[in-house]
Amino acid sequence: MLPHTANEFEYDFSMQLRYNYRLEPWPRHRLALGKAFGCALVVFNDALAAREAAHQAGEPYLTDAQLSARLTAAKKTPERAWLNDVSAVVLQEALADLNTAYRNFFASFNGTRAGPTAGKPRFRSRKDHRQAVRFTANARFRVLANGKLRLPKIGDVPVRWSRPLPSEPSSVTVIEDSAGRYFASFVVKADPCALPETGPVVGIDLGLHHFVVLSDGRKITAPQFLRRAEKLLKRRQRELSRKQKGSRNRDKARRKVARAHARVADARRDFHHQLSTALIRDNQAVAIEDLAVKGLARTRLAKSIHDAGWSAFAGMLEYKARLYGRKFHRIGRFVPTSQICSVCGVKDGPKPLHVRIWQCGACGTWLDRDVNAAVNVATAAGLAVTACRAQIRPGHALAQRGEAGTHLKSRREVG
Repeated sequence: MLPHTANEFEYDFSMQLRYNYRLEPWPRHRLALGKAFGCALVVFNDALAAREAAHQAGEPYLTDAQLSARLTAAKKTPERAWLNDVSAVVLQEALADLNTAYRNFFASFNGTRAGPTAGKPRFRSRKDHRQAVRFTANARFRVLANGKLRLPKIGDVPVRWSRPLPSEPSSVTVIEDSAGRYFASFVVKADPCALPETGPVVGIDLGLHHFVVLSDGRKITAPQFLRRAEKLLKRRQRELSRKQKGSRNRDKARRKVARAHARVADARRDFHHQLSTALIRDNQAVAIEDLAVKGLARTRLAKSIHDAGWSAFAGMLEYKARLYGRKFHRIGRFVPTSQICSVCGVKDGPKPLHVRIWQCGACGTWLDRDVNAAVNVATAAGLAVTACRAQIRPGHALAQRGEAGTHLKSRREVG
């Protein structure tokens, strides 16, 4: 990734992407996958307990090689002999996950890791409603000619192929989500495929009533998937609260709640993908504001902000711009895009949220708040966009003194 400007990057190498597909495992596959999930959980917890015990006893930090040797020895004991029923790669990847968690924790503790602070690794629970195991190339998984996915010591699992894989996958992660669905997540290498160059550039202002407002004046209404599904979610949650804890009926009700939430999340993700793809396809450069989503999610608008999913949408724009040879800009969150007139550039000060149309005190132009902000986002990113649609109507200019009269001249002046 080569820096081009303060807010722009040029990409000239391949990237790794994840391609997710729905699995349709048979009962014997589900049983084998459940065993793999349990074994990976036990290996992770055993390794974490060993490191915690060594730390409490004042002993040196257990290295990755030492944990791997302990796993090999444990598989030869009667108490852990059942670990041999699953692929060895699954167990080694569980140790790799623990090592990654510790590295992130130490990097956050030392202040060398960017982003959110990573906490200390915690024990996994068999009651977690999301389980995952990973198979690398060493496991020799294969996509068969009949479309099934062959996993070691699990079998040939049917896959719903919604699109072909662009290249040979380097690893696959099998996931069971809280709704009881199974997915295969392939890591593939994708080379940038530059789209034909186009002229338009666009600035984007994110909002709640309108999900995006573009600098060319277009407005796309927020779908509000969570708000529309609240009635069903409330009913499903009420049914869950009436079930006895630990019963099979409660587990069925919990899955119904999880499926309802999964439908909302899937609809939101599909909307983000379609909109981000259209924006990247139709514009040569895209500029967006770096919003403080975490801070905004602690306000009274938290539910609407989480429902919008701004961060996920911005991430899609960024990686698709990288993949298709477009330019992506992210301007700072402290740029006063809603306070600056996009016509004359005068800063007019903050305004309450209920003010959607305002008049510039310097040039007299009436401006739409959201379109004006989108134009300012593009301007701050160095994109030359037209602000013609940001103007609602021109202000009233002062007439010259000689042109101000509208009445007929008096008889004295006529005579």
